[in-house]
Amino acid sequence: MTRWGARSALLAGPFILGVVVLLGVPMLLTGWYAFTNQTAFTPGTFTGLDNLRQAWRDPLVGAAMRASLVHALLTVPLRLAAATAFALALASPRRGNRIARAAVYLPSVLPDLSLALLALWAFNPVFGPVNGVLRAIGVTGPNWFGSPWGARVAIAAMMLLPIGEAFLVVLAARRSLDPSLYDAGRIDGASPRQLLRHITLPQIAPLLALLAVRDTILSLQVNVVPAYALTDGGPDSATLFFPVLIFDHAFELFRFGYGAFLTLALLVVTALLVLGQALFARSRGWL
Repeated sequence: MTRWGARSALLAGPFILGVVVLLGVPMLLTGWYAFTNQTAFTPGTFTGLDNLRQAWRDPLVGAAMRASLVHALLTVPLRLAAATAFALALASPRRGNRIARAAVYLPSVLPDLSLALLALWAFNPVFGPVNGVLRAIGVTGPNWFGSPWGARVAIAAMMLLPIGEAFLVVLAARRSLDPSLYDAGRIDGASPRQLLRHITLPQIAPLLALLAVRDTILSLQVNVVPAYALTDGGPDSATLFFPVLIFDHAFELFRFGYGAFLTLALLVVTALLVLGQALFARSRGWL
């Protein structure tokens, strides 16, 4: 091995060790536990597909899957649209845009629990500002966390805050586009709406497709904090997302084997959705 190769291996060693310890070992254990009756107190034995049969009969599994899919259908388009709208609106070097960009990115550095508490205050049916605005225009605001769709909308609105990463990616993509394309469009008499439709969006469509895949994974797997802090999975299991169900079985009921199987099930569902998105994007020429 050359000196450069030895240095590279030495520098990459801690990262590789971290990947093996923090990702590789848990993945292997999860794959084994998924087909056992392992608990926190007793060693597991191989049970084959017993966990699959139990999950098939468990009504909470179906409820959790429906809640997760509805959550993804709500949050992914909203997050993508918000990030794109802010990025396109703040792409120009106007005065004040730097401060506005920082304001858009700021919620992304806040802990999820802080954002959940902010949403809990904003959607409070008595003194929250959301219902306050609705009362001001003569509309009676709902009890957001007391109804299934109200809770879903409130959590989706909370997920609109941490869009800083997608915002920066779309912003960088927009600012990297060739200005001569827009100059040619204006010379031909194109309106700002036509420039957006025929130049900007087609140019950044591949990037938006990748961000949609990323947000799908995020919405399906990173939702435990808002569900616990805002609704505790309710009402009527409307926000009992799949990771919450996994957490309940693995770390509250200490059923590691069943929790591991549900983890694999979530992985398979996520992979199928991502594959469907990739095939659709490829059919449209975006990937």
